Amino acid sequence: MFRLILSFFGGIFTTLTMGIGMVVLTVGAVFWMYGRDLPSHESLAQYTPPTISRIYSGQGRLIDEFAKERRLFAPADTIPPLIKQAFISAEDKNFYTHEGYDLRGIGAAAVDAVRTRGKDVRGASTITQQVMKNFLLSGDRRAERKIKEIILAARLEETLPKEKILELYLNEIFLGQNSYGVAAASQTYFNKTLSELAPHEAAFLASLPKAPSDYHPVRRKDRLIQRRNFVLREMKENGYISQAVYEAEVAQPLRSVQNGDFESFKAELPPRDYFTDEIRRQLSENFGEGEFFTGGLTVRATIDNEMQPIAAQALQQQLEEYDRGVGIWRGTGKTIPAEQLTDEATWREALAEQRVSRDVDLENPWFPAVVLSVGDKDARIGIEGVPETAEGHYITAKDVQWARKRLADGKLARKAKVAGDLLEVGDVVLVRRMTSDDDGSFIRWSLRQVPEVQGGFVAMDANTGRVIAMQGGFSYQASVFNRATQAKRQPGSSFKPFVYAAALDSGYTPATIVVDAPIEINTPQGMWRPRNSSNKFYGPTPLRTGIEQSRNLMTIRLAQEVGMDVVGDYAERFGVYDQLSPVLANALGSQETTLYQMVSAYAMFANGGERVAPTLVDRVQDRYGRTVYRHDQRICNDCQLPTLDPGVAPRIISNRERVMDPITAYQLTAMMKGVVDRGTASSAINLPVPIAGKTGTTNDAKDVWFVGFSSNIVAGCYIGFDNPRSLGKRAYGAGMCGPVFQRFMSEAIKKYGGGPFEVPPGGNFINIDRFTGARLPDDASGPNVVAEYFRDGELPIFGITFDGGFAMGSDLPLFEEISNGGGRSVTTSTGKKAVVGPKASFGTISSGGLY
Repeated sequence: MFRLILSFFGGIFTTLTMGIGMVVLTVGAVFWMYGRDLPSHESLAQYTPPTISRIYSGQGRLIDEFAKERRLFAPADTIPPLIKQAFISAEDKNFYTHEGYDLRGIGAAAVDAVRTRGKDVRGASTITQQVMKNFLLSGDRRAERKIKEIILAARLEETLPKEKILELYLNEIFLGQNSYGVAAASQTYFNKTLSELAPHEAAFLASLPKAPSDYHPVRRKDRLIQRRNFVLREMKENGYISQAVYEAEVAQPLRSVQNGDFESFKAELPPRDYFTDEIRRQLSENFGEGEFFTGGLTVRATIDNEMQPIAAQALQQQLEEYDRGVGIWRGTGKTIPAEQLTDEATWREALAEQRVSRDVDLENPWFPAVVLSVGDKDARIGIEGVPETAEGHYITAKDVQWARKRLADGKLARKAKVAGDLLEVGDVVLVRRMTSDDDGSFIRWSLRQVPEVQGGFVAMDANTGRVIAMQGGFSYQASVFNRATQAKRQPGSSFKPFVYAAALDSGYTPATIVVDAPIEINTPQGMWRPRNSSNKFYGPTPLRTGIEQSRNLMTIRLAQEVGMDVVGDYAERFGVYDQLSPVLANALGSQETTLYQMVSAYAMFANGGERVAPTLVDRVQDRYGRTVYRHDQRICNDCQLPTLDPGVAPRIISNRERVMDPITAYQLTAMMKGVVDRGTASSAINLPVPIAGKTGTTNDAKDVWFVGFSSNIVAGCYIGFDNPRSLGKRAYGAGMCGPVFQRFMSEAIKKYGGGPFEVPPGGNFINIDRFTGARLPDDASGPNVVAEYFRDGELPIFGITFDGGFAMGSDLPLFEEISNGGGRSVTTSTGKKAVVGPKASFGTISSGGLY
């Protein structure tokens, strides 16, 4: 009997032993099979998560950030224990004791799955397993992935310390609202740093990893509160917070940026503009787009926070003045259906979704608005971000009488008399407050629109090339195309200084006489007869007067004398062009370039002829704070000294390439100062320090320019339509771009100062008659007298006249013939007589600059 019992239990033991052995062998085989070709976990020791690249102004203010995943990396030793405790309590309370996986948790999850027949399949992943899933595996719930996850988790625990694993987890997890990692989420939800969070806020963040959308602080507020309180209870049971703290924290209301309880961190950032977007474009080319958007770069921009809005408003004001002068109403082209206008909440939500400009602050901020109703005279509007009043907000009849509406057939209607002549119910428009100049009191809401005409503006330090302000159009949100750096346009007469620079370096002087007379050139495209803007010819004239009055014919003759190959070499040396085609029309600026290139080239005139590399960035540092780019390469040995004597500035040694003789640079600067003092820009520029510059207006006034400089700041403006067409007969570089320069430089001089242009050694001044080029006595005075600077030992030879080799025979047209131009007299629709024609020639189409 005993033997029978022993045999029975022996059989059971053998069966169990063999069964356990088979299970162990099976599990071992499964783990061996799935563990063969797993990705390497050792790479996580060197893992650097993708983080935000941030741009700071020269004054240290955060002005923009770029990222594919919004993540702020926080090393483990900078993450407060409270944050770690909250996530451990919510996700893996045995984190510090298990070996990468939690068998009890896995068993409990399996039991629940069997009990509910698969309806309740909950995860049992440890934090280590979640790290493996996020970094090396997919996110599916198949058993195969779970096995691989456990294997890798066990291996990772043998490789990395617990704190490093926790660091990877807390910086990688997605917590909703495009926020990755706890540091970014803390800023997104509370606009706080991690060290500023209270226990209930830490529990708030720890509630999100499972499904951020299911715990939205607005749409799923109650559910988030329940989950937050559960995490707080776990923190108490794990001994991380006391009973008293627990009771106080669960009683706290759920507060967040999304609920309007805290101001968003985005409110501290200015709207993205042309400046930071151009930095993004340039650094993406230099470092690679992947590195820029994920590398956590810290970029110190050259932008001046005070001057940038002044530059933007100076350009915007001029563009709007032109647009309102044209007087054609275009609006935004956006509408909201009438059925969405009956309820305030509905139209506000619909208006918020409209993609219109919200970044314009011209005199007062511009607001999107929708036309709610149109009366006999006025139109009632609803304005984004402006509360409704009992009386409502209106566009009055008086405010629309500057414009005409274009009809469906393309014709223009008569000038508006009442609001209904321009507006219809549902129209999305832009408005701003019109206020009194005296006391700023409100007058009425005024209708506005983004101008069709566009332009660009750039200002930079003439000595370093640091761009302090840049505006690439009227509104970045209306058009991201940067007309300061990307638009290639004809510079017109603003290119002429490079022709004169080539001449001055070739032995000519400001007093050299060049013939101003008709020119006729036979080209494959037809006869080219360039002309001066006045349609007049002035005979033998000094170079100075030629540039001051922007004489086209003198410039062409000079280019022919010097040689277009020499002119092209100068233009390329200064960076205006990569290659200038050696045709005479290009002496008048007919080949296209960018405003950015022109302004940086003028900077080399201003600083005495040293190369300037324009830049929007002073310094770039990687995520570890190491400098990977620095713009200023000048030598400063004194900067390494611990102290300097009081009142002694560090001595900086320039090691820049010289691109122009300093005397040539000064002669050219003095001549361009004459452009501002008494030449084509004299009516527009009036500043308290010496200013030099050059206007530019292309044929048919399709593009207008002014580029000028003080002793330390160079700035330039260009205005034109994106699809080039005439700006009108009254459009000139001085009249349109001059005021932009004037407004900006008036403020720039207050901050940066300015003074006389530095006279280089090696020359002497001689009085010259600026009309005839004749030498005058040293004591001569009068409006015709100008002191020209000549190189020592290089006295001008008076009486020699250069004509460029062009004949001046009797067959060339005289002034009267050119001014009539073979045109014919017609009667206009108003009954007046006008002369039209002749057909455009090669010269009138493509000769570049006129004024």
